[in-house]
Amino acid sequence: MRLARLALLALPVLALTACEKAAPPPPEQTESALDAPPAIPVMGPERPILAFGDSLLAGYGLNDGESYPARLEQALRARGVNARITNAGVSGDTTAAGLERLDFTLGSQTEKPELVIISLGGNDMLRGLPPEQTRQNLDAILKKLSDEHIRAMLLGMLAAPNLGKDYAAKFNPIYPQLAQKYGAVLVPFFLQPVIDKPDLVQQDHMHPTAIGVDAIVSATVDDVADALPKRDDGAAPPPTPSSKEEGA
Repeated sequence: MRLARLALLALPVLALTACEKAAPPPPEQTESALDAPPAIPVMGPERPILAFGDSLLAGYGLNDGESYPARLEQALRARGVNARITNAGVSGDTTAAGLERLDFTLGSQTEKPELVIISLGGNDMLRGLPPEQTRQNLDAILKKLSDEHIRAMLLGMLAAPNLGKDYAAKFNPIYPQLAQKYGAVLVPFFLQPVIDKPDLVQQDHMHPTAIGVDAIVSATVDDVADALPKRDDGAAPPPTPSSKEEGA
């Protein structure tokens, strides 16, 4: 079941009021910095990146070229980074489904990615799946990438308040703890840029609009650029995972 079909459990902060209709923003707000000509020429070897996750990466409800990976690639190139992002987002994927297809997805790449951006766990949360399962699956995904010497970037999610404090206490720490364990770059809450901004989310109250995607890209593009391995002739291996949380 897709995220959209579970919108009844979506974060209340993203809910639209029935009578509210956002006024159109002034022209300067609708013009995205992504559309500006690049300040630096795109140079150097191609930087392959894999976007691996659920509908938040797949571009649910958006037109071609409006997904987060597509707009992120444009933003990186505008900064002079010769990025090529493969969109491996699948709407409805849980962490278990992501783990199941990880080996196939990595093996299908024409070139080993320098960075894998992971957006998984939202469907686990919306379905009320045990956080222990979410942690175990994400841990296995990150370990696989670490073993392959591929850097990882984890796009965090927060539990919906209506799931209760006990659930949130188990779910919310998963992302920062695993990011620390595996030396992954962490975006604490991927949807933060569209919170309390009804014009930036679709009618399902959850998925970002094209303008919302641009807001998220603007908030994360520098993190992605910094997450890419510093290289001369080749990519450097990721940081060594911490041993203090082995078995978590």
